[in-house]
Amino acid sequence: MSKLPTKQDVAAALDATGFDAGTARFGVAAYRLVYRTVDPAGRPTTASGLLVLPRSREHHLRTVSFAHGTASYRSDAPSSMDKVGFVSAPAITYASAGFAAVAPDYLGLGTGPGLHPWMDLASETTASLDMLRAARAFVPRMGRALGHDVLVTGFSQGASAAMGLAQSLQAGDDRWFRLEAVAPVSGAYDFRNAELPALLNGSLDPKASVLYAAYFLVAWNRLHHVYDSPTEVFQAPYDGTIEALFDGSHTGRQLFAGTPNTINALLTPRGFDTLRHPTGRLAAALRVADGICAWTPRVPVRLYAARADEQAANANTDHCEAALQSHGVGATVVDLGTPDFEGSRHLGSNVAGTAAIVRWFSQLR
Repeated sequence: MSKLPTKQDVAAALDATGFDAGTARFGVAAYRLVYRTVDPAGRPTTASGLLVLPRSREHHLRTVSFAHGTASYRSDAPSSMDKVGFVSAPAITYASAGFAAVAPDYLGLGTGPGLHPWMDLASETTASLDMLRAARAFVPRMGRALGHDVLVTGFSQGASAAMGLAQSLQAGDDRWFRLEAVAPVSGAYDFRNAELPALLNGSLDPKASVLYAAYFLVAWNRLHHVYDSPTEVFQAPYDGTIEALFDGSHTGRQLFAGTPNTINALLTPRGFDTLRHPTGRLAAALRVADGICAWTPRVPVRLYAARADEQAANANTDHCEAALQSHGVGATVVDLGTPDFEGSRHLGSNVAGTAAIVRWFSQLR
């Protein structure tokens, strides 16, 4: 892909994006990797991702895996960025600090075929692990090597993806890589008991609630058969257009224009009931997704969150902390305060979290 040859180039690019350039030490080189992985049914497919390497003299590099937040437009994935932007800035930050930064696009985004299975923990995990493997296979061409240790982080949707990858690494699913630390930011770790209630009761930003509820129903219907026809859960006229909006070819601006401004204008009574009282396959799938914090990490864990996040209810982080505590793990919760990025504390937490996490990771030597 592209190069930012000097740390001054990196600092200027991060400053222009609104990210902290204070840890920039090296210029970077960025590459798009296309690699083999599996889809949610376990069938072979391909995915893409962003690899960013520091222009340093280090041969063996420590690796940071960064999992990005929600995207539905395939060109909003990290490896599709022609210049440094909100989605790619964290990987640039980590690489400029001296790490090999690996950022999977997930399935169906970037150059990956098919539709994106949003918030599907299994495929997020396999796509992330296989991206690490692809990066390890690629870097010798650049005269470098990846060490064993992986520092895992992710934002929003990527917070759950990060936890899934961390579990996989700790379980020894790859013989080379080993987990060193975990630092997710602003995750929706408990959809059933924290995120969905907040989306429905008006606690969160109304437009964001519409988009997340719509994405959830459409994406999970493809995976778990939530409804037979969109007319069951979506009101007219959106019942005739909503599924096409989440086909990977529509931009965020088109999603905003093609959806209502309130959840009441989006959902039918059955739609509300489906989200308030999940049953059957949907309930079973939520149990899997919402168990993401129910494990026992043997490495340092920090959970990062902004106050009064308008998109990811803070109860998610509270529930994750409690789940880890129930497994004997005292995770540190880091209060990011009230960061702002283009009027959003949620997006601001990605900026503030990246700045905090790169410094923490750099201390873990």
